Amino acid sequence: MPTDARCLVETDESATVRLTGVLDRAGAEAARGALLARLWERPGPVRVDLSGLRIPDPSVRDDVLDEVRRAVADWPAAELLLDPAEPADPTDQPAPADLGDADLSPVAESAREARSLVTAGCLRWGLPELAEPACIAVTEMVNNVVAHAATPMTLRLAPRGDALHMAVRDHAGGRPAYAGPAPVDSVGGRGLLLIDTVARRWGSTPLPDGKVVWCVLYAEDEAAFRN
Repeated sequence: MPTDARCLVETDESATVRLTGVLDRAGAEAARGALLARLWERPGPVRVDLSGLRIPDPSVRDDVLDEVRRAVADWPAAELLLDPAEPADPTDQPAPADLGDADLSPVAESAREARSLVTAGCLRWGLPELAEPACIAVTEMVNNVVAHAATPMTLRLAPRGDALHMAVRDHAGGRPAYAGPAPVDSVGGRGLLLIDTVARRWGSTPLPDGKVVWCVLYAEDEAAFRN
């Protein structure tokens, strides 16, 4: 998939993405966006091949790849491998069977479908204590898309140790901003507060044609809360 006239990000059905052409500062943002889009499109480890890329300034390459790795660190089932000999960590990424994925329409009923997927996943992965807080978080994530993005969305979730990683990808610009607790007399505006309350970490990642909003919940946090 082209990023600009200078740098191309080429993909096929394999787990390798190839960068060809010239990567300079002017093409860095487009290359970054194309890599992030590919990492969402193909769950699991993705290896980047730089053998066909000319890099006038190595710091640009390092900045782009480091930013992409940081951006996807908490996505469910996403990992960028930089070294051709670098093995994927089998303890860090779920097997294909241990991945929940659903395409949802921008309608209110999608929140119920999302909660069903999350509850079933938590039970299947031995994380029943996370079902309730994860349902709270995913309801707000889906409802935010319905209310503000109004585009089709994809929900993805996967376990990683005793944590549950969830993300919702939409096709609208703009990123959610959390400014702290809403005033007690306000109407609405509490969706991000609820996510912030139940998740240890959450954030959003811009894509060329939308964004990914993600969150991570830990079983130990829920156990501590209940005690």
